[in-house]
Amino acid sequence: MPLTLLDGGMGRELARRGAPFRQPEWSALALIEAPEHVQAVHRDFIEAGARVITTNSYALVPFHLGEERFAAEAGMLAERAGRLARAAADDADDDGAPQVRVAGSLPPLFGSYRPDLFDAGRAQEVLKPLVEGLQGQVDLWLAETQSSLVEARAVRSGLPADGKPFWISFTLRDEQEDGSSVLRSGESITDAVEAAVALEAEAMLFNCSRPEVMGDALDEAWLAVGRLGARLELGVYANAFPPQSEDATANDGLDELREDLDPAGYLAWVERWRERGADIIGGCCGIGPEHLEALRAGLD
Repeated sequence: MPLTLLDGGMGRELARRGAPFRQPEWSALALIEAPEHVQAVHRDFIEAGARVITTNSYALVPFHLGEERFAAEAGMLAERAGRLARAAADDADDDGAPQVRVAGSLPPLFGSYRPDLFDAGRAQEVLKPLVEGLQGQVDLWLAETQSSLVEARAVRSGLPADGKPFWISFTLRDEQEDGSSVLRSGESITDAVEAAVALEAEAMLFNCSRPEVMGDALDEAWLAVGRLGARLELGVYANAFPPQSEDATANDGLDELREDLDPAGYLAWVERWRERGADIIGGCCGIGPEHLEALRAGLD
């Protein structure tokens, strides 16, 4: 199957460029104070080869914005995030390049990497302004960095029946020592595939985990897809962080990036994932446009 190339990580790229960036707002701060930086990052990922770009809506949750600002501005900021990505994609289409699609990022609603923090009672309340703000701008929905199946099901249940493809991306435990890969909740890859198929996902991916755990996850996922006789694209977009422990909270601090995951180092992992059947490949935190350029050149 032809490869679909995703973009890389927005937050760390904004920080690297000197855009407004601090805790707890994270990548939302540039969206609030200097949205031109967000659009510039989208453009650079497209120029590097990305054919799916992700809206900068990951941090538009109470964890980052605070309850008061979230209640007042989340919908408006989500619409802005969608509009910036849409403009960058449309500009690329006008230049005669292959079509660029916009994925509406629907993040963990109560904190990344922490399935124990998920609040089913508030999930739809937090999700609603993001979906309403993004809906008119995106080509597909991407529930990303999901730590558990209950999170993924909650996001799916909050989406409109608009016919847009649904992609789901799970984050994996970084510290597995027995060679198997599992979700951060401890649920199996096979269970994740069965859930993705039941939720009528077009694609299932693994993201925001270290590269070392991705290959085994792909292998188990393909076995489950074959056993079910399902049609499901699989993909990977890893981060450049050291392993994150089970009690970590994403973006609670600015993690160091691994020196071995420079563009050439990341490409070496990507080539293995492609050999293991990944249809969709990109990057998460710490993977920038220069990595995408290396992927495009190496995979060509």
